[in-house]
Amino acid sequence: MSTPSATVVIDARSRNPGCLVQLLWFVFVGFWAGQLWILAAWFFTITVIGIPLAIAMINSVPKIIALRSKPEALAITTAGGVTVFSTTSRPQLNLLIRIAYFVLVGWWASAIWMEIAYGLCVILIGMPLGFWMFDRVPALATLRR
Repeated sequence: MSTPSATVVIDARSRNPGCLVQLLWFVFVGFWAGQLWILAAWFFTITVIGIPLAIAMINSVPKIIALRSKPEALAITTAGGVTVFSTTSRPQLNLLIRIAYFVLVGWWASAIWMEIAYGLCVILIGMPLGFWMFDRVPALATLRR
């Protein structure tokens, strides 16, 4: 008789640099590089053929702006008395649904969202909210989980 196996998936935040490092990065690099990155992503969006590159660029906006990495999920599997820890990605929605959403809503909504987040970061006191908004850009643009 075999022992049952179980898998538990826990959402875990990725390890980001400290707050001071993120602040210094934004002030000296992210401030100007982030805006250029956003503008380049939207240029590729309007070329239509560049949309896959634009989506990849949009998904990496948090990294460019403030060195914030993508959250990962931790999978804990127990089978036969052995426990295995591994990282996994969250299941995504159907690709056709995500494409339709991007074409109808994601491209313009995320552009507005990113510019508001950028403006909040520029006024420094709004930086925590701006960084939080940048972390949500991939989900807003493409329904990425």
